[in-house]
Amino acid sequence: MKLRRSWLVGFLVAVALLGETPAAAQGRPTIDIQGAKGEGYQAAVQRFASDPGTERAAAELHVALRAGLEFSSLFGIVDEKAFLEPVRSPGLDRVRTPRCANWSQIGADVLVQGQIFSTAEGIRVEFRLWDAAACRALIRGKRFTGRTQHADRLGRVIADEIVAAVTGRPGVSDTEIAFVSDRSGDKEIWVMDANGENQRAATSNKSISNFPDWSPNGDAVVYTSYRYRNRPWLFIVSRGDRSPGRILRGLSKDHRMYRGVWDNEGAKLAVVMSIDGASEIHLVNPDGSGLRNLTRHRAIDVSPAWSPDGKRMAFVSDRAGAPQVYVMNADGSGVRRLTFDGTYNTAPAWSPDGRWIAYETRVKSQFDLWLVDPDTGSAGPLVTHRRSDEHPTWSPDGSKLAFTSTRRGRADIYVIDVDGSHLRRLTTQGENRGPDWGPYRR
Repeated sequence: MKLRRSWLVGFLVAVALLGETPAAAQGRPTIDIQGAKGEGYQAAVQRFASDPGTERAAAELHVALRAGLEFSSLFGIVDEKAFLEPVRSPGLDRVRTPRCANWSQIGADVLVQGQIFSTAEGIRVEFRLWDAAACRALIRGKRFTGRTQHADRLGRVIADEIVAAVTGRPGVSDTEIAFVSDRSGDKEIWVMDANGENQRAATSNKSISNFPDWSPNGDAVVYTSYRYRNRPWLFIVSRGDRSPGRILRGLSKDHRMYRGVWDNEGAKLAVVMSIDGASEIHLVNPDGSGLRNLTRHRAIDVSPAWSPDGKRMAFVSDRAGAPQVYVMNADGSGVRRLTFDGTYNTAPAWSPDGRWIAYETRVKSQFDLWLVDPDTGSAGPLVTHRRSDEHPTWSPDGSKLAFTSTRRGRADIYVIDVDGSHLRRLTTQGENRGPDWGPYRR
């Protein structure tokens, strides 16, 4: 696996929150997240054996690997002080089977061993994962390569592989979240690792930028900015083959483009646009060709969100007198209202398995996060608090949500497990809003 260069490197802030009420126990729909069983595993992680000159990379990988396992909410980490075996892993070519009894008796369910090799391009990492009780290898001799300065990412990649070996679905510590921050003085698009590390600016427009949306393969983010003619246009920031800059250039200057969302193939965009009146949702190619309406109503239609299979779209409309979540087929047919609880429901986000739509609903003077079944309309609270929680976005495995909250007095990005546990704040500088959780990195 070759690792690609990301944007800027930043820092981690993860603050424990006290006295919160992250989820309402009564009235919540029953949520069954595939692969999220087995919480409470204990992992013993030996420090990887390393070639001379790779000691710093080994230390960074070790920290990131442990943090990635903890971020999964599936693993606790066995304290090294309890080890009956050396803290450092033996070379993988010297020991074929560990002394499993010495690991299981200290409470370890799994043992992680590994080795780092120096290469001309950087480093190669090989690791093994052992079931300590059965003394059998769950992963044996899997290898990853990368640049030495990306050792922390290699640690997250390995952590996600370990989660996959246990649950059948990769972890999400090596995914990223795009969001809007004004910490530089202007509202710019920023990107961070899913656990809050490596916060870095993706744009420097010195203007208003909003509504980031990841492409399905994670190579680009489309967003809205007022940097061109002081009017809303869609732009791309890219680290892949896409050309960065303003898109939809084939459209007239009379088309006001407020938001864009990639379809499931990354080939087209659902765009919130007004031409002669109220905002409607359109489907269009990135060059501006093939424009056609998906909604046709005198009301305001905004916030498109594709279903995982690309066959349906959720959106928000005030056609009933106040903002509510609706669902329609991908061609614009079959429009039906989905939410009826509450008088102000917005920001729909479809879960990766297609079973739920998370959205924000106004309760008195603040917003809470709710779930609704897109087929039955059954709805209930997911995240509630006396301050506002807004703009939910799902992790690629469907086990977590990122969202905006003002529970600390200003807007910040938080992450929470869908069962209401493991709440953590990811941002601390400036006002931070509108997260969009990216796909698995390739």
